[in-house]
Amino acid sequence: MKITSQLTDDAVLRELGSRLASARLARNLTQAALAEQSGVAKRTVERLESGAVATQLSGFLRVCRALGLLEQFDALISASSVNPMMQLKLQGRTRKRAAGQRVKAAEAKPWIWGSSP
Repeated sequence: MKITSQLTDDAVLRELGSRLASARLARNLTQAALAEQSGVAKRTVERLESGAVATQLSGFLRVCRALGLLEQFDALISASSVNPMMQLKLQGRTRKRAAGQRVKAAEAKPWIWGSSP
């Protein structure tokens, strides 16, 4: 199954778990052996493969590392590149904050005592 934005979170987790199980079986590893190589409990591997939400992301990363899948995360979230105009504006510094949405003065309403924000 292809992972798309139309799938529910549970469906995505189940699909990821199924893919982890397939990768483990392709390497002829038991859940216990994978857990030992990953440094996580066997129950963590079981939860990951079943798509259980209660697992931590660090356990997921450890299992992916043991299966040799960690390098594929680079394709998941690629490094962002700064456009040339932004580089000139920053003058070699790295950006640390987002500007956010600013409220225009005409849209701002005056605060009145007793009113909620």
